[in-house]
Amino acid sequence: MIPQNFKDIISASKEANAMQIIAMLLFMIFFLGVVYLVFNKPKKYYDEQAAAPLADDHEDDKFTFK
Repeated sequence: MIPQNFKDIISASKEANAMQIIAMLLFMIFFLGVVYLVFNKPKKYYDEQAAAPLADDHEDDKFTFK
């Protein structure tokens, strides 16, 4: 039988459970790494980014509808 999708290929393997565990661990490491990076950025970085939409616009950047 020709495998039709990725699930068929993986489920035919004897190490399917190990592959799922490795994939989950890699995802958790990546996710926790992103959370760590976000929380370790200085608060000033986020204050500057949060205030960006409120910054004064230049006159030539404004659109006027007539």
